[in-house]
Amino acid sequence: MSIYDPFSVSRRDELVIERPQANRPHQGKVLAAIQAHADDIPLFCAGTVAKLLQEGYTGYLIQTTNDEKCGPTRSLGETILANEREVDDLARVLGFQQVFHLGYRNHRMDGDSALELRCRLILLFRLLRVDTVFTFNPWGHNEENPDHWVTARAVEAACWMAGMDKDYPEQLAAGLQPHAVREKYYWVARAGQPYNRVVDIGAQVEPKIAAIRVNKTQGPGGSTGSRLKAELAARGLRLPEWGDDDETADREYIRRFVIAPNFKLGQEHGLRCAEPFYYLGPSDDDRAVRDYLAEHAVPL
Repeated sequence: MSIYDPFSVSRRDELVIERPQANRPHQGKVLAAIQAHADDIPLFCAGTVAKLLQEGYTGYLIQTTNDEKCGPTRSLGETILANEREVDDLARVLGFQQVFHLGYRNHRMDGDSALELRCRLILLFRLLRVDTVFTFNPWGHNEENPDHWVTARAVEAACWMAGMDKDYPEQLAAGLQPHAVREKYYWVARAGQPYNRVVDIGAQVEPKIAAIRVNKTQGPGGSTGSRLKAELAARGLRLPEWGDDDETADREYIRRFVIAPNFKLGQEHGLRCAEPFYYLGPSDDDRAVRDYLAEHAVPL
């Protein structure tokens, strides 16, 4: 199973390898991971989120849909509840501070108000003082799910509008302050989508596996290993490396099949395991000004 094409690098000469950093260099910074569905963060960025939280970030999870269509053999209400509980479990596994369920109907976000979603995200970015976001690439190729691109484009607009002092003045009157999001990690959700950053998650393989395993209702690997283990047992067979319990079987299935592309991508760059992103940081103009001030400013 291939989640992404490991060869679709954007501007290969500018590819950055992001490696682990010691001593919690991101202490005091805030990240928000914004997903449409319960399996997005586990599949596309769980390792990197775990890495950044370990390096000092405080994290928040924002879920835009109610996931009512994503789950087998349940009513809509049962499916919504199962997915919501698993998103809350995901937050606990990875160490997010809080979850915000926005509750838009699954597969119908292109019919919802883009202005309302953008306003809600601006409020959250200001309230939480978000520095870094994770979400879909708003202009990613081959994206057919409207929930994905609607979420991504609302996030993209909210990131800079949250820093303006004339947008939604009622939020400012309530005590919030303008606060622009400075960094964006757009994950690779479809084959052919570009990336310019590869994050080393070799030390976060187990948290990524745990995050995927939590997602049993709709995910590709949540309980697949234990189901295959039971099917083999009914035929008088077993896989020794999958152990004797369901948790081990689930984890080994995820390791061998679900995150195989992450291991392949890592190996291509001399890493054990990796996640790809299209990264946008502070503008070059901002960086040039900061560098100039640092070099030339003198005491009064």
